[in-house]
Amino acid sequence: MDDGDDKRERSFTEEIEIAGHQLMARIKELVAEGNVRTLRIKTESGDVFLEIPLTAGAIAGGVVTLAAPWLAAIGAIAALATRVKVEIVRNDDEESGGED
Repeated sequence: MDDGDDKRERSFTEEIEIAGHQLMARIKELVAEGNVRTLRIKTESGDVFLEIPLTAGAIAGGVVTLAAPWLAAIGAIAALATRVKVEIVRNDDEESGGED
């Protein structure tokens, strides 16, 4: 049996509330971090307005990420919303091959 292949993909979720005009800058920062798997943009009442799955390939190719069509949607949300909530699903698998 393979003990070395016991890699389980773990993730955790956090939620931040930001002003609409800060949305684009904050999302670009989150994408640049590289461990973000999914972003959900919610209204103040908690309804999901837009969900953006991010793949490792999209994150590694920053040009692809910056040219993504969903940026136009985020720009529209930022222009219309006073405050939004951003739910961030992050990978928690930082090269933890074994336990210390």
